[in-house]
Amino acid sequence: MSEASFTFRVDESLKAEFTQAAKTHDRTGAQLLRDFMRDFIQQQQEAAEYDAWFRHQVQSSLDSANAGRLVPAAEVEAKFSARRAATRRRLEASK
Repeated sequence: MSEASFTFRVDESLKAEFTQAAKTHDRTGAQLLRDFMRDFIQQQQEAAEYDAWFRHQVQSSLDSANAGRLVPAAEVEAKFSARRAATRRRLEASK
């Protein structure tokens, strides 16, 4: 893997504090910056993967609804009403 330089300007006091904080962890500023860059890239990749998954889930749901595969609201309410009642019974029994 070839290496490249990365140069940027930063306030001198920030650089001094960062360098000192890096030393307290037996690391150089360059090592920490590389770690931060890798972590940032990983976070961005994970966010993009989640976004793609979520968009796929939404599109699948829309396609299903558009195809008429829907559950009537009354059926959903009846199912969850029964679940709420069962939960209440369990909570009462545990008292």
